[in-house]
Amino acid sequence: MNKNDLILRIAAEADISTAAAKRALEALLGGIQKTLKKGDKVTLVGFGTFSVTKRPARELRNPRTGEPIKVKASKAPKWTPGQVMKDAIK
Repeated sequence: MNKNDLILRIAAEADISTAAAKRALEALLGGIQKTLKKGDKVTLVGFGTFSVTKRPARELRNPRTGEPIKVKASKAPKWTPGQVMKDAIK
């Protein structure tokens, strides 16, 4: 399922227009992104928790040449599924 498929599903399930469903989805995703950017967590009970994880700087090797490559420290988004989500896909 891609973003457009999700918009169509939301519109059908909520009995709203696709334009309204798109605005709702964009607002949800934008809210999650802004909260994560501030360093906070977003918890949707039953669905899961979005958070930011910090990756330390590290040194890797190029598999082709064997040369060391330095990778800078970074932040990455992380999603941990909730128990209801885990149970739903069993």
